[in-house]
Amino acid sequence: MNWVEVGRFLVIAGTVILILGILFMVADKLPLGRLPGDFHLGNNRFKIYIPLATSLLISVILTLILNFFSKR
Repeated sequence: MNWVEVGRFLVIAGTVILILGILFMVADKLPLGRLPGDFHLGNNRFKIYIPLATSLLISVILTLILNFFSKR
């Protein structure tokens, strides 16, 4: 491993951390977890939350991103 590869890795890692930080800052404004396909079941003593639509949306987005970067 040479210094150019280390530098490239650090730039990519820094970019990923920056994007994650921005996503955490705006997470309250996104409707994730409150989509029409997310299920809330239960009463005062017992609650179940099934984020089906949110999970599917995140899966599709991550699949598209990973496919875009793997097709070099």
